Amino acid sequence: MHNVSPIVRIGIVAGEHSGDLLGSGLLRELNKQLPKLEVRGICGPLMRAQGCQQMYAMERISVMGLDGLAEKLFDIVKIRKSLVDQFSADPPDLFIGIDVPDFNITLEHKLRRRGIPVIHYVSPTVWAWRGYRIHKISRAVDHMLTLFPFEADYYRKHHVPVSFVGHPMADEIGSPMAMNIARTKLGLDPDKPLVAILPGSRMSEIRRLGLIFIRTANWLLKRNPELHFIAPFVDERSEAYFRRLLAKERQDLPITSQVGQSHQAMAAADVVILASGTAALEAALLRRPMVVAYRISWLSYFLVRWFAHVDFYSMPNHLAGKQLVPELMQANAEPEKIGRAVERYFKDAAAITEVQQAFAHMHSELKRGAHGRAAAVVCEMLRADNGI
Repeated sequence: MHNVSPIVRIGIVAGEHSGDLLGSGLLRELNKQLPKLEVRGICGPLMRAQGCQQMYAMERISVMGLDGLAEKLFDIVKIRKSLVDQFSADPPDLFIGIDVPDFNITLEHKLRRRGIPVIHYVSPTVWAWRGYRIHKISRAVDHMLTLFPFEADYYRKHHVPVSFVGHPMADEIGSPMAMNIARTKLGLDPDKPLVAILPGSRMSEIRRLGLIFIRTANWLLKRNPELHFIAPFVDERSEAYFRRLLAKERQDLPITSQVGQSHQAMAAADVVILASGTAALEAALLRRPMVVAYRISWLSYFLVRWFAHVDFYSMPNHLAGKQLVPELMQANAEPEKIGRAVERYFKDAAAITEVQQAFAHMHSELKRGAHGRAAAVVCEMLRADNGI
């Protein structure tokens, strides 16, 4: 005798906007397959719109690096203990931790010891640095969902059950926007050579790279007066700070700065200069040649180098398994070196062809219908553990 649409109860924690985005896509798919789904935990507005009951605001556990950690730490620990207590007293059928590993892995470990099945969505960068964390992860999760294929290989090697589901960004981008269409939408001259500048989404990144990227643009402009530049930012505060840096340089730089539309700005550009991070993957999926630069504090850099066991910083190079695009880090992230790397693309059509072919292959590897595949793993685990 079959159960008729049992109530399925899921606990979930996402701590950043990217996790809210992932979680909302996953919940949208689960809602199609599980008509009586109850979800509660820590979420943002996108997950709430898919029916997640918010136990705590997402912002209370989101911390970027060490910034603001001290004042939030007590609250974060208190929230995690409260979640352990509440989920233990009233256990969900399954718990899903989305990213924020410093918060979630400890929480997952405690919940799993209490008999609650655990899925972790988005691999921590354990494959890149601090590899010792794999032992804690293996004790904390029943199943890992990864966005990249090489991550799944790493977990298999360490005997952690894993599924590579693909990257939602690869599903969303579909076919890259044509350069001339993107320029028309942004009101830019379709015939002028264009360089996009993305110094990062966080203020700390813009403080470290903004001036360097402006000076790179000036260096390039002296050698090619036809150039135009575009700089998209995540919010008004970031753009205003960048405009102040421009004013300090007292240069009449032909640059369009704007809030939002980073996708179109990159699609419109001949070459993209960007801070290492998610933007590098987005540029690759848009098939845009790029130069990656990054600067962090010397202490952070020392720690990363000490604990790192990979050769590359940017995701396109990780996926290619070689230095496909230039990476200029720390002291190497200076205007002339970045400028010469940009110039190479303008002078070498074969270099552009090589990176674009590699990017097309990456896109096909990552475009797997991530939300649907993640939901399928969740449903399979619910069936296995609860007969749902």
